[in-house]
Amino acid sequence: MIAIRTSVIACAAAVLLGACASSPSFHYEVPVTGMQAPEAASGYTEKSGTTAKKFMVAAANPLATDAGYQVLKAGGSAVDAAIATQMVLNLVEPQSSGIGGGAFLMYFDGNTVKAFDGRETAPARATEKLFQDANGKALPFYEGVVGGRSVGAPGVLRMLELAHQQYGKLPWADLFSPAIRLAEQGFAVSPRLSILLSTEQHLKKDAVAAAYFYDPQGAPWPVGHVLKNPLLAQVFKEIAAGGADSFYKGRIARDIAAKVGSHPLNPGLLTAADIAGYQAKVREPVCSDYKAWTVCGMPPPSSGGIAIAQMLGMLEAKDIRPFAPKDGVLNADAVHLFSEVGRLAYADRGLYVADTDFVQLPGNSFKPLLDKQYLAQRAALIGDKSMGPAKPGTPPAMRLAWGQDTSPELPGTSHISIVDGYGSAVSMTTTIEDAFGSRQMVDGFLLNNQLTDFSFDSADANGPIANRVQGGKRPRSSMAPTLVFEKGTKKLVLSTGSPGGSAIINYVGKVLVGTMDWGLNVQQAISLPNFGSRNGPTELEQGRVSDALVEALKAKGHNVRVMEQTSGLQGIMRINIHGEEMWFGGADPRREGIVKGD
Repeated sequence: MIAIRTSVIACAAAVLLGACASSPSFHYEVPVTGMQAPEAASGYTEKSGTTAKKFMVAAANPLATDAGYQVLKAGGSAVDAAIATQMVLNLVEPQSSGIGGGAFLMYFDGNTVKAFDGRETAPARATEKLFQDANGKALPFYEGVVGGRSVGAPGVLRMLELAHQQYGKLPWADLFSPAIRLAEQGFAVSPRLSILLSTEQHLKKDAVAAAYFYDPQGAPWPVGHVLKNPLLAQVFKEIAAGGADSFYKGRIARDIAAKVGSHPLNPGLLTAADIAGYQAKVREPVCSDYKAWTVCGMPPPSSGGIAIAQMLGMLEAKDIRPFAPKDGVLNADAVHLFSEVGRLAYADRGLYVADTDFVQLPGNSFKPLLDKQYLAQRAALIGDKSMGPAKPGTPPAMRLAWGQDTSPELPGTSHISIVDGYGSAVSMTTTIEDAFGSRQMVDGFLLNNQLTDFSFDSADANGPIANRVQGGKRPRSSMAPTLVFEKGTKKLVLSTGSPGGSAIINYVGKVLVGTMDWGLNVQQAISLPNFGSRNGPTELEQGRVSDALVEALKAKGHNVRVMEQTSGLQGIMRINIHGEEMWFGGADPRREGIVKGD
């Protein structure tokens, strides 16, 4: 287990908006390709991976990756690079993440692991009836999403500021300069953003968003159109100068609250006081041993760390190693086994996991859910035929009966993996929830719809639902930023994570199995077809699997669904080339991300 310590890396002269007197200086240069589209409009573009000796950053857009790279090159820490990368992502990939949303960040300082929780919170006035009609019936999903009702107090800036206070090396203000420059000078609309705008149904209902994302005739801006965002540039300048307080306790918070409360059809409850009172938290990571490794993931309110640890724990009893893919072609036995452990993990997730500040886990800890005897008993349920929808287990110390959660989780998210030159690393998954969030734009950025990650239903015949809405509560997530270490040496070997809604658990699990069990490099593991089960159908990635695999799974009793599975995996792993240790990074071929390092 990786120990957790509360000590901080800072010098006596460090202050909130600055850094140590000996801090390196940082000057951002707009890339010469900054006005061009990042890559061709292709659903899947093969990538070969990237090597580096000192430091590396992997993110979902080339401009964002480059901003993080320039920070690392200037002597910044992994946290510094994450801040610069996130701000540029807010600009160039606004549909996925930004200061109007939240994030989870796993940080390794070379010795210890910390889990930073920047998840949004429900308004103080919210009740379990937030997404129910007058008769107590759950609203149709998008009636809850679009408008002010779904907006929670944003958390990403408070979380990044907290991490920077402890681990930043460059001044806070400097880290906003890439996003400010790009917002003022303009950036090219990417193929992915243009495609998503062309298929989006709700964004035009917001006049502010419509004026920014679409031309005067209502057509989405085409690929390569230079888009400027002076309002967001101004917001970034205020945050750079005044710290996160300028967002949480000033006119920006008032603007957010006014936007949320004034929606003509679906106003929300979020107030400026809710925003001002938001607090980021440092939590104990979910760390567990798997064969020769220690895997650390995010604890609740994310379910990602627990679910992945459960899947790996069951795979210790049901070895998946012999079923490695050949030349990227999946083995039916591997898909069967991976899907079945997924069913069992998702069943427990749906019943037990929620914000532990409000709802106790069994035994008031994640440890009973990871108990080796319990997981071996769960694994023993797996046979040669699919079990179909799995039932939750009864872990040790279970005392309460819960209802079954009904919340969907949609894939409007992004992931950043970073290793720096000081031996530190970041794995950060960041989101506004659905693509374009609540479809509400204010001051140049989109607001989240994170509250729809709560269960719309609040109870069933078995009792209250753990993930029901409560004032001040954080909705459950599946985000799974993950760090992997050699079990004996505690040496970092992998930083990875992905967007993808509730499928994130399977996407990240695939990379962990691919690298740890099948000996693939992280790019090969990312590029494998996506597969798994969320305790429903066995899901296979459309266009990436054979009819023979489908038929083999059906013969094993699987209800197979072939579907789009647009992960956005990023990963950086330690490799050895001719006796020399290096970093090797991979980016998902399904999205526009790249890896860059020295």
